[in-house]
Amino acid sequence: MSQRMIHEPKSGKAIRVLDVTYRQSTDGTWPARIYRPEQQGPLPALLDVHGGAWTVGGHTDNEMVDLYLAASGLVVFAVECRKAPRHTYPSQVADVNYATRWVKAHAGDFNASSNGIGGLGTSSGGHSLLLSAMRPDDARYQELDLPGEEAPDARLSYLIAAWPVLDPHGRYLFSKENQREFLVEATDAYFLNQEAMQEGNPLRALERGESLDLPPVMIIQGTADNNVPLDAVDRFVDAYRKAGGMIELAWFPDMPHGFASKPGTETDHALEIMRDFVYRQHNRPAGI
Repeated sequence: MSQRMIHEPKSGKAIRVLDVTYRQSTDGTWPARIYRPEQQGPLPALLDVHGGAWTVGGHTDNEMVDLYLAASGLVVFAVECRKAPRHTYPSQVADVNYATRWVKAHAGDFNASSNGIGGLGTSSGGHSLLLSAMRPDDARYQELDLPGEEAPDARLSYLIAAWPVLDPHGRYLFSKENQREFLVEATDAYFLNQEAMQEGNPLRALERGESLDLPPVMIIQGTADNNVPLDAVDRFVDAYRKAGGMIELAWFPDMPHGFASKPGTETDHALEIMRDFVYRQHNRPAGI
């Protein structure tokens, strides 16, 4: 494990950044970066899942967001995921399932609470996070064993999905229509076929009436996002509410895919919305 101190740019607060290995097996060594504020705990914990169309990207991609949330009093665990074409669906969902259990098992080692853990997923990371949280007991997603007895479950208390891929099959057709070849090829590489795109699909799972876990969700979405079909966002929100889930949606006019990964006024607003949503969840009375 290595560690260093960083001062979060907006607040100036000191954040201890730790690089650890959260999983090691015959398929590789999988790192996590932990952002731990220098304050008394145990503090709430948040799992961060990166995007990259299931084929690129890495666990440090959301560092600006992670530092901001850590400065607000969270311990953020940003984890690396397996990638296509070597690793296909549902490998990244299984990574999130495992990482959720790992964070719960090791939260106390990093001044974090194992209770009330939330998740943040961006783009394809939002897809993997939602599927893992909605189907936490799916045997396919639990393929990775966590060492030790009485391993915790993979349930999360709330989710933030930023410009998420809610309907990978719909996004695949949208990308074909708009000649987004990278997205078409990446989706094919991960899912292999359209049947898997429809099965491993948060929106379609809701519309099929599956029995799902429905933790509170916040969606952050720009209206100028040409990486996802925007009608899927409204459909997902409607279906989530009809299924009994609590969901909030924040539209950002004229903002593109991934806008809150770069400094700016709208990014500041998005970060504040994320922070406020997290603290509303931690202050929510039990059972509500």
